[in-house]
Amino acid sequence: MDVEIAPTRKITVLGLDKRSVGDVAWCATTYGVNRLYWINGYVLCLEVYEKSFEHELKKREFPISQICYAEFPKYEKIYEVEKSLQIPLVNVSDMKIFQSILKAILSEDKKNS
Repeated sequence: MDVEIAPTRKITVLGLDKRSVGDVAWCATTYGVNRLYWINGYVLCLEVYEKSFEHELKKREFPISQICYAEFPKYEKIYEVEKSLQIPLVNVSDMKIFQSILKAILSEDKKNS
């Protein structure tokens, strides 16, 4: 999936999966992700490697290895994965880059339905 951010910038998503909120949060915490992103009723987990930043500087294209997403209607600052295991949710609804990513995700989801 490709996401156009500006005429000279592009995000390439190599993997995209719709999952349950619990599975997204558990995977994120066990993988060492320190936050999830909430936007307009969805929670997103992005897997990005260090080399992606170098690639963006050279090619103006930002690769994201994997995005997992789930419906999550109401924003909360913290999601409790299990007792005493929590992960922060960052509200990114006002950020254009995440708006573009969510738009592409929902478009892809609609195609696959």
